[in-house]
Amino acid sequence: MVNFGNDWDEVMNGEFEKEYYLKLREFLKREYSTQTIYPDMYSIFNAMKKTPYSKVKAVILGQDPYHEPGQAHGLCFSVLKGTVPPPSLRNIYKELDDELGIPPASHGELTKWAENGVLLLNTVLTVRRGQANSHKGMGWEIFTDEVIRKLNERTEPMVFLLWGGNAKAKRVLITNPQHLVLTAAHPSPLSAYNGFFGCGHFRRCNEFLAEHGMEPIDWRLD
Repeated sequence: MVNFGNDWDEVMNGEFEKEYYLKLREFLKREYSTQTIYPDMYSIFNAMKKTPYSKVKAVILGQDPYHEPGQAHGLCFSVLKGTVPPPSLRNIYKELDDELGIPPASHGELTKWAENGVLLLNTVLTVRRGQANSHKGMGWEIFTDEVIRKLNERTEPMVFLLWGGNAKAKRVLITNPQHLVLTAAHPSPLSAYNGFFGCGHFRRCNEFLAEHGMEPIDWRLD
C-alpha cells in the first residue's frame, strides 16, 4: 500500500491496515479525485522516504503542508528550488544566520537536511489548495503520533525541535530520557518574535549530538 524503501517499512509494518488509516485512505482517494490537494500523492511520505528511521538525528515538526501551488513537496517548511521561500522559512534562515553565521540559502529546498538526518515531518500530511488545516482531524494525527512513538522508542539519542502549538502538543509522546526536546514559538511572522528568534535550537541540537558522539548536522544548504 505504502512503500518507503527503507527501514520505516518494517517499523510501520501493520499501520496501513488499521481501521483509521483505511478510512483516511478512502477520504484521500475522494479528495485527490475531486479537489486540488498538496503535495501530489507521490510526495506525501517524502519526509520518511528521505530520512530512514535509523538515520534520524533530529526531528522538526510542522503543522500541515503549504497550500499554494508549487510549494509543498512532503518536507515541512520546504519548497522546491525555483519557488520563493515562504515567510516562516525565511525566519528559520534568519535564526540560522544569527546562531551559526550561516547566510540564508539561495533557495527554499531542505532536502539536504533530510538527507543529513533531519526528519522534516508535518503533523498532517495533506491539505486542500488554499485551505490551511482542511485535512485536520481526518486521521493523519494518529499516524504521525505513531511515528513519534516509534522514534521515542529508539535507543540512539535524537533531538526533537517543536515549534508552535501543534508541534508542542506532541511533547507528551516523547518520554524517553535520552532524547532532547526543544520547544519554541512557531517561526511564522505572527509569532517568531515571541520566542522563536533567539531560541538557539540549531546550535543546541548540534552540541547535543556532539556530546553523544554523533556527527553534528550540516545546516548549510548552498
